[in-house]
Amino acid sequence: MIKIITAITLALLFVACGAKEQNTQDVEAKLVVGTSLSGLTLQDQFEAEHTLKTTTTKVVFALAKESAHICNDFFETQKPSYLAQNNTEFIADVSAAPSIIKSLFILPGLKDFKHIVLLLNEKKAAAPFRKGLDTEKIILVTIHDGVIAKITTVSTDKELQAFIEAK
Repeated sequence: MIKIITAITLALLFVACGAKEQNTQDVEAKLVVGTSLSGLTLQDQFEAEHTLKTTTTKVVFALAKESAHICNDFFETQKPSYLAQNNTEFIADVSAAPSIIKSLFILPGLKDFKHIVLLLNEKKAAAPFRKGLDTEKIILVTIHDGVIAKITTVSTDKELQAFIEAK
């Protein structure tokens, strides 16, 4: 009986991991200079909803596992209020992970962080934020009056820190 349950579980896991990705090429890119991010609402790692504040001037996007690790490792070395003090929000895309991996490992792991991580949890919701960008890098978005003024990418925690702390 245990072998049967194990086989079914593994089969479901492989099916979930190998499921075809939704066609996201026909979505409109959201991270474009001149586009408004006002009213953007996402859940954090504790399932609380957050709407982008009018005081937010910078948004850090980690759209891949490696860039998310760089960001989270850096933020863990800072005070819990570091992002808020610098009018910055951090958004991580966890949509590519299979549901079972998200629920068993990723989301519980994120709850250990002292900083807020806003989540792109579903592929359909994440696709407009990924379109046309180098998703392997950390995406840095500068906002003026709720509108994207500049988009840059970086690869290191030093570059991330310089962006966040720039006045």
